[in-house]
Amino acid sequence: MAKIQKYTTPKNKPARLEEPDLAYQPVKKQVLVADYTYKKLKKIADLVPFTQAEWANMLHLSERTLQRYAKNNSSFDGIHTDRILLLQEMIQTGLETFTDAQALYRWLKKEKNVMGQTLNFESLYSDRGIQEIIDQLTRIQQGVYA
Repeated sequence: MAKIQKYTTPKNKPARLEEPDLAYQPVKKQVLVADYTYKKLKKIADLVPFTQAEWANMLHLSERTLQRYAKNNSSFDGIHTDRILLLQEMIQTGLETFTDAQALYRWLKKEKNVMGQTLNFESLYSDRGIQEIIDQLTRIQQGVYA
C-alpha cells in the first residue's frame, strides 16, 4: 500500500490560495433591459440611413408597433433590447471600418460571398447574421477578409 503523505503549513502563516496575475478585459457597460426606450434606439438609428421599415424588420416588429414605441417613448422588451445592442455593436464596428454611414449602408446592401455563405442586408434579420456581419467587418479592419 502507498503511504499517505500529510501536507502542513508553517504555524505562523495561514494557508491561502492566490489567484495568478492576469490581464482582465474591461467589463462593458451594462444596460438595464427594462429601461431601454425608443429615444435610445433613435440615437443609434440616427447614425445610419436605415429606414423605419428596415428597423422594424431587424427587430421583428411591425412598422406600426415601432411607431407606437416612438410615440410613447416606450421601453423595449428584453429580446428587442438584445437585438438593438447587437445592431449597435455592428453599426459602431461598421462606422469604424468605413468612416461613412452611406458607404456602410451600400456595403450592407451588396451581396457578398464570405467563407462559403452569402451575406447581405437580410443577414441583419437574425442574431447569427448580425454577428457574421460584425465578424466580417472585423476581418476587413484587420486586412484578413475573404
